[in-house]
Amino acid sequence: MDKPDNTATTEHAGTVGSGEPLRIGWIGAGRMGAAMASRLSRAGHDVTVWNRTRQKAEALTEHGCQVAESIADLRGHDVVFTMVSTPADLEQVLLGEGGLLVGDEQPGIVVDCSTVSVDSSAAMREACTARGISFLASPVSGNGKVVKAGGLSLVVSGPEEAFDRVRHLLEGLGKGATYVGEGDVSRLVKIAHNLMLGVVTQCMAEITVLCEKGGVPRNAFLEFLNNSVMGSTFTRYKSPAFVNLDFTPTFTPILLRKDFDLGLAAGHDLDVPMPVVSTTAAAVQASVSQGRNEEDFAILLELQAMNSGITLKPEGVAVDDGLSAADGV
Repeated sequence: MDKPDNTATTEHAGTVGSGEPLRIGWIGAGRMGAAMASRLSRAGHDVTVWNRTRQKAEALTEHGCQVAESIADLRGHDVVFTMVSTPADLEQVLLGEGGLLVGDEQPGIVVDCSTVSVDSSAAMREACTARGISFLASPVSGNGKVVKAGGLSLVVSGPEEAFDRVRHLLEGLGKGATYVGEGDVSRLVKIAHNLMLGVVTQCMAEITVLCEKGGVPRNAFLEFLNNSVMGSTFTRYKSPAFVNLDFTPTFTPILLRKDFDLGLAAGHDLDVPMPVVSTTAAAVQASVSQGRNEEDFAILLELQAMNSGITLKPEGVAVDDGLSAADGV
């Protein structure tokens, strides 16, 4: 939101209202969750982490995080963030046996940063509201490296008063947190974002293969693209993978397929035709059907090359992804 947050400018970054530091609980220490929790802890916040695989949570102690023995240990915290993979995981950590919401003691605010459906988010919001807990849906744009570089973006919906209370934390996770309204509309925004992610990547794959088959090295074409008006933070970020065929996963095809399924369902429900999204969904499905589900979704490039009758080889050229200058936090 654009209106000024007076508390953020007059108080210490880790306090609100009474001036007491917020106790932060964190559920989920995968690639994204670990990077985000570490960022808050290194900024001086009190962060306690729980993860199903305890070893992942323990790895964060070197960044100042504490480790919770169980989710129950987080119930008394002022705010608890969740960053999990699926709607089922979110329901389990909140409402399952030993979950965050099943005890007598309750957190003040739950901030969910996962990418789940609007329906799943609404169900968890209802469960929180019934217990007097504010629920903020705050999906993110970025990955672990983006977090470390200070480039994470968050979109937030839910009670505006709750957003104002934790806005300094959300903004501390990256370069900005945009409040878009009540309820779960942030989920729709994130799904729309990921639809564009897939569409742009497929477009990049098509035009890059077109130029390569015409005799232009990928690194040369992408250098031109990134320096042109059509270049973007994202096209530059994906260029190293396209040039050197390093498909170390940041976001897998199967996760992207999930978001395309959600996006097309939303288009159906809202009567919005999406022909470009539909076509790209078929390409994403093809990548899943190839069984390459543990690689980065940038493999759309190789599939496009295969369909175009050429075989790509790594070019061995150093390419700046635009994220190498982390902000040190």
